[in-house]
Amino acid sequence: MEIKVDDLTGDAIQEPIMDHLRNMEMHSPAESRHALDLEGLRKPEVTFWSAWEGEVLVGCGALKEMDSRHGEIKSMKTSPFHLRKGVSRGLLLYIMDVAKKRGYIQLSLETGSMMAFEPARKLYESIGFHYCGPFGGYVEDPNSLFMTKEL
Repeated sequence: MEIKVDDLTGDAIQEPIMDHLRNMEMHSPAESRHALDLEGLRKPEVTFWSAWEGEVLVGCGALKEMDSRHGEIKSMKTSPFHLRKGVSRGLLLYIMDVAKKRGYIQLSLETGSMMAFEPARKLYESIGFHYCGPFGGYVEDPNSLFMTKEL
């Protein structure tokens, strides 16, 4: 799997992001959706990566800089045709390595509390993320769970 910084201009990457946003609409009420759209993912404080097997897009993920020591995992998504193959784990470990190299001492994330998000939560737990309260601009929300990990 090759992981590379992506500027989100290619059709191959735009569709999975739009699919991710549509999935959020299905599972989360509007006030509880925190996924970034294409414009949000292109902001200077966000680095976005796509993962490829040859010419096939298999997943994506992003890292948002909260401050010089704290990052937030955003937009982790695996292609539906590549689930359970280690794509998200590989991307997450890659992003964690980049965060360490940047000098971050903490990574956090927000994910849904519904059953649809259970595979993601299990992945984060398996890598050492633990549940915490809201961070950054987030507030308590029964539809959101917050996780963090010291690096």
